[in-house]
Amino acid sequence: MAQHLLEQTRPLPRGKMTYEQFLQWLDEDTWAEWVDGEVELMSPVSLEHGRLHTFLLSLLHFYVSLKRSGEVYSEPFQMKTGADLPGRSPDVLFVSKQNRHRLTPTYLNGPADLVVEIVSAESEERDRQQKYSEYERGGVREYWLVDPHKRVAEFYFRGEDGKFALQMRGERGEYRSAVVEGLQLQVEWFWDQPPLADIVREWSEA
Repeated sequence: MAQHLLEQTRPLPRGKMTYEQFLQWLDEDTWAEWVDGEVELMSPVSLEHGRLHTFLLSLLHFYVSLKRSGEVYSEPFQMKTGADLPGRSPDVLFVSKQNRHRLTPTYLNGPADLVVEIVSAESEERDRQQKYSEYERGGVREYWLVDPHKRVAEFYFRGEDGKFALQMRGERGEYRSAVVEGLQLQVEWFWDQPPLADIVREWSEA
């Protein structure tokens, strides 16, 4: 996830804080995550990242709204997958209607069904290692890693053994979500970003 840093209008907290203190300190103009009791501010996003983020958010939000299968949220909305795990703000997350009870006014108290992170040079290690492990441990069912620079998307599903298993990796091809019922997409859409109307037409003709 390439992340977003807004000009700070107030000082950062000193020392460690609880997640509840972090949420009280956080506001809508500050994009940050809570890791090991400390605040980590987000780095600026690239134009490429921003375009892909808007596309993925629009695509998933339209489909989920159409099917009435849950809700879609975006950074900086917080997700806390476990008591001993960091508070993260994924690029995009999907919460199924069965798990809406996990939503609170300020954060998702538990794992999302699907998390999408857009990989950048700055975030690659964090997305592929720290967050991969955290999301796996925390119970996220499906994890997409999308790298617009390398034009590679990776799709993972959490099996009964509690471990992520790679379902598909590549620049092109069709992927069918294991979590968002009925969702099928072409990976090349991530790079070409066709108009949503064209995608809807393709879905209706399938």
